[in-house]
Amino acid sequence: MDNKLIATVDIGSHSCILLIAAFEEGVLVPKLQKVEVCRLGEDIYEHGAITEKRIQELEAIMTKFRMDLHALGANLKAAVMTEAMRNAENPDEVIAAVEKALWVKPRIISGEEEGKLTYRSVKEWHGEGLVTIDIGGGSTELSNGDNTFSIPVGALKMFKAMGPIPGPEYKKFVKETFKEVSFKGMTKKPVYLIGGTGTALAMVYLNKQQFDYKAIEGLELSISDLDAVTTRISNLSKELRAMLPGLENGRHEVIICGLFWLKSLLEKLRVETFKISTAGLRFGLLYEDKKADAGKS
Repeated sequence: MDNKLIATVDIGSHSCILLIAAFEEGVLVPKLQKVEVCRLGEDIYEHGAITEKRIQELEAIMTKFRMDLHALGANLKAAVMTEAMRNAENPDEVIAAVEKALWVKPRIISGEEEGKLTYRSVKEWHGEGLVTIDIGGGSTELSNGDNTFSIPVGALKMFKAMGPIPGPEYKKFVKETFKEVSFKGMTKKPVYLIGGTGTALAMVYLNKQQFDYKAIEGLELSISDLDAVTTRISNLSKELRAMLPGLENGRHEVIICGLFWLKSLLEKLRVETFKISTAGLRFGLLYEDKKADAGKS
C-alpha cells in the first residue's frame, strides 16, 4: 500500500546510506536520507580484509540506522553491500556484524546488478534513452538499460593509489583501464551522474551548505563547469577543501580523483554536458521491491 515508510541501506566502499521513503501516488518520495562515512575500501586496499576496528565502526553506524528505522516505524526492505565487500577476504564476519546491529542480513550484490538498479532509479525519474554513471568509492557502474558494466575504479581507490591530486601517472592509468572497456551504444546520449562524487560536485557548484535533493536533481553542468570546479578545489589547501559544502567527512580527500575520473568517462562517452541525479542504488532497490510485490498480487 502507498504512503507507508519503507527503507534501504546501501553499504559502499566510502560511505553507508540510509534511505527512508514512501510511494505517494506511485512516485517514490524520499523522507530521510543519512550518509555515514565507513571507508571499507581503505581496508581492502591496505589489508585485503575489513579490520576489527572498521567492523566495530560499521556496527555503530548500523545501530544508528536501526534506531532511525524504529523511531519512524519504517520497514527495511533491503540492505546491500557493494565493491568493498565483493573483494573482502572476510565477508562472513562483516555480514554477521551488520546483521547483529541492523537486525537484517545484508547481501553482497554484483557490479552489474548495482548498475542495473541505479539505472532503474534514474529511468523512473527521467525516462528512457539515457546513460547512468555511478562513481563510488571502489567501483564505477555504467548502464544504458540494455548494457550494464562495472569498472573496478572509484574515487577512494584512486586516492589510495595516487594521492589527493592525480599526477602524470593518471594518463597511463586511464589508458590501461579503458583498454578492456567498450562504450558501444552509450556514446552521445544524455548522461546522468549518480553517487557521492556527483552530489559533492553539485553542492560545491551551487554553494549549497545543506544537501537539497530538489536543487541538485537534474542539475545540468558542462565539461567547462567541471573543469572550473576541479581547478577551484585543487587550488585549495586540504584544510580549506574540507570546509567546502559537500566535502566534509573525508570527501575532501577523494573528490579530486573522482572529478578527474568523471572527465575521462565523459570524454569517452563523447558528451559536452551531463546532469546530476540524487537517485541511485538505494532507490532502485525499492522500485524492484515494489515490482516484486506487484507480481505477487
